[in-house]
Amino acid sequence: MKKKLAGLLAVAASALLLVGCGKASSSEKNTTITVGASSVPHAEILKHVQPQLKKEGVNLKIKVFQDYIMPNKALANKELDANYFQHIPFLDNWNNKNNGSLVSAGAVHLEPIGVYSKKVKNLKDLKDGATVLVSSNVADYGRVLTIFKDAGLITLKKGTKITSATFDDIKTNKKHLNFKHTYEAKLMTQFYKNGEGDAVVINANYAVQAGLNPSKDAIELEKSSSPYANIIAVRKGDKNKPAIKKLMKALQSKSTQKWIKDKYKGGVLPVKQTD
Repeated sequence: MKKKLAGLLAVAASALLLVGCGKASSSEKNTTITVGASSVPHAEILKHVQPQLKKEGVNLKIKVFQDYIMPNKALANKELDANYFQHIPFLDNWNNKNNGSLVSAGAVHLEPIGVYSKKVKNLKDLKDGATVLVSSNVADYGRVLTIFKDAGLITLKKGTKITSATFDDIKTNKKHLNFKHTYEAKLMTQFYKNGEGDAVVINANYAVQAGLNPSKDAIELEKSSSPYANIIAVRKGDKNKPAIKKLMKALQSKSTQKWIKDKYKGGVLPVKQTD
């Protein structure tokens, strides 16, 4: 009887051990990552790849932010595993100002910044002394200056590095344009709708969110060769984590690139991948 009881106990212990191993194996296969993102188009693009990642054992949680200030703070404080809202110049500027060490895990798309106006149909038609409203996002100044430089309205001082340029780098301004750049980026669409200023510079994510089509409504749009592609940012050392690599593979896939093209009709452009 004692031998039988001992045998039963041994079998039960083995079964429990196997169940325990099975649970550990299951948890190892499923990883949850939280990615902070602007609502449009970033969070929408992340939602698109959620099912694909789920199949690969990655549970993607999306935390939506309505500004450009908090996502990097949350990532640095380990409240997020990654964020998706910014380009490299913005990230570099944030790292420099905050002694940060956030890095890019890869580029996904470009949101062409555009100039919008209810008063003129062409940038070159702006009157002498016209007021151009620009956001206070210093990292975007080079993008804005490039648009006006390419239109022949301004020139820049010799040696100006476009990714760190400011309005102080303007050399000539033949129409004496008045660039006002003290506003939050999210307010620019409302200024445009109210008819404020002679022209308003708006980031594509806010333009799309407000129902504008950058490729049709902007009087001038940033070129697709721009170096300001939006990236997935992570903490230093996390770039090669399996879940992050799976996230990047899904976001940079040809199917996701096609979805972005179809969904945003030129308002958001997928970054061409080399693979």
